[in-house]
Amino acid sequence: MSELSDQSAGSARASSSQRLEPLRHVEAGVLDVGYYEAGPSDGPAVVLLHGYPYDIHSYVDVAPILAARGCRVIVPYLRGYGPTRFLDPATPRSGEQAAIGADLIALMDALSIPRAAFAGYDWGGRAACVGAALWPERCIGLVSVNGYLIQDIAIALRPAPAERELAYWYQWYFQTERGRAGLAANRRDIAEILWRQWSPNWSFDAATFARSAAAYDNPDHVDVVIHSYRHRYGLAQGDPRYSDNQRRLAALPPITVPAVTLDGDGDGVVHANDGTAQAKRFTGRRVHRVIPRVGHNLLQEAPEAFVAAVVEVLEG
Repeated sequence: MSELSDQSAGSARASSSQRLEPLRHVEAGVLDVGYYEAGPSDGPAVVLLHGYPYDIHSYVDVAPILAARGCRVIVPYLRGYGPTRFLDPATPRSGEQAAIGADLIALMDALSIPRAAFAGYDWGGRAACVGAALWPERCIGLVSVNGYLIQDIAIALRPAPAERELAYWYQWYFQTERGRAGLAANRRDIAEILWRQWSPNWSFDAATFARSAAAYDNPDHVDVVIHSYRHRYGLAQGDPRYSDNQRRLAALPPITVPAVTLDGDGDGVVHANDGTAQAKRFTGRRVHRVIPRVGHNLLQEAPEAFVAAVVEVLEG
C-alpha cells in the first residue's frame, strides 16, 4: 500500500457548481443511454462510472481535467438514473452486476470504442471491475474505489461484524416491501442521509446534492435499485440474458489488466484497508492507495487523486 503524503490531496472540499452538459444519447444494448462526453475524439478513451445514490456529477471536476489532458471522456448515466431509459418496456429492470457490466461494453460498442480505461466507485466501480474481468481485451486499465467489487453472491448471506452490518442498514431496508415503498416516497431523503453518513468530512451544499438528486427521478430508478440490492444477496432472480456472465462472475475472476485501487480513510460505509486482503484478485500490476480524510464519493471529494490514478493506468 502507498498513501498520499500531501494531506491537501485528501482534503474533502466542495466541488464545482458546473453541470456536465450538454448530454448526448446513444442506443446501446437494451438502453438509450444519456451520457456526457468531453475531450478529443481521437484521445485515449476513459469511461467514468457513477454509483448509488449519485450521478454523473460525481465527475464534475474529474472529467474536465482528463479532457484537458487529451482524453476522450465518457460519463454515462447508469440504468435507472437520469435520462437513461430502457428501449423495451418488457425488459426486466435488473440492477445485477452482470447487467451493469454488460451495459459498459454495449456503450463502448455503440460509440465504436475498441478499448478504454474503466474507472468508477460503488455501482460504477463494480461495473468497471466486471468489464475488466470479463472483457480484459477492451480494458486499458482499471481504477476502482474500494478495490475488487465483484460480488460473491454464494456467501452473501453470511453475517459480517455488527459494526459493518450497521452501515448497511439501507440494504436490509430495501429487502422489504416497506423499503421499496420508502425508496419510492423518500428517495432524496434516503440519498442525503447516505451522502452524509458515507462522506462525513465532505462539505457539500444543498445545490450540489440537488444537482445529483434529479437523477433519481428516472421512472425505473426504484425497480433497478431494489433489484440490485436483492439480487446481490441471492434474494431475487437475475435477467436470463445475463446468466452466462453471472455464472462467470460467480467464480470471482481475477483482474488481469493494470489497476489502481483507492480507499478513502473517511469512508463511512467501506472501511479503508491496506489492500492486501484483495491482492489475489489482481494478477496484473496493481497499486493501492489510501486517501486521507476522504469518504465514499472519493472522486468528487478528491478529484486530483482520482485523476492521478486514471493517468497512471493510461500511461502503463
